[in-house]
Amino acid sequence: MQAIAKAHDWLINALKNISCAIVFAIFVLIVLDVLLPLADIQPWEGTLGVVEYGLLWYTILAAPWLARIKGHVFIDAVNELLSPDARKITSKIAYLVVIIGSLMLAYYSLELAIESYVDEAIDERSIELELWWIYAPMPIGFFLVAIEFIKFLLGFDDMFGSRTDVKEGM
Repeated sequence: MQAIAKAHDWLINALKNISCAIVFAIFVLIVLDVLLPLADIQPWEGTLGVVEYGLLWYTILAAPWLARIKGHVFIDAVNELLSPDARKITSKIAYLVVIIGSLMLAYYSLELAIESYVDEAIDERSIELELWWIYAPMPIGFFLVAIEFIKFLLGFDDMFGSRTDVKEGM
């Protein structure tokens, strides 16, 4: 079981690092796109398409890590007003909603990826890219988010716990 937990931790951190690299690549592409015309050099026409894909990919790939460190956006004002018993019940309901939603999104995005691969669908923007590449990170990201919330549901951690965990996770 420890080996699975280590592999899971490694995967989430690897996806976070890939996400960071994507953000840096987007930064470089945008800077080049702005600066190259100043030197009378034609910038790459595919920048816009790659940046759009990169924004989607880095969001999906970083989502499990953000769930783990409680860095995702949520409102806990109502939670603070509830009694401890009511807080526990509403937390469990919230976890179930997120788990079901994440698993549904993982399933349907996997279905889309497989269908676009089989159909050899192409996304034509400033560059041509096989459509399944766009959908590929979605099932992985959503499934791992579901696992993080399953850990909350089972009591290994609490989503409404100390927000200082965000700083420690970085």
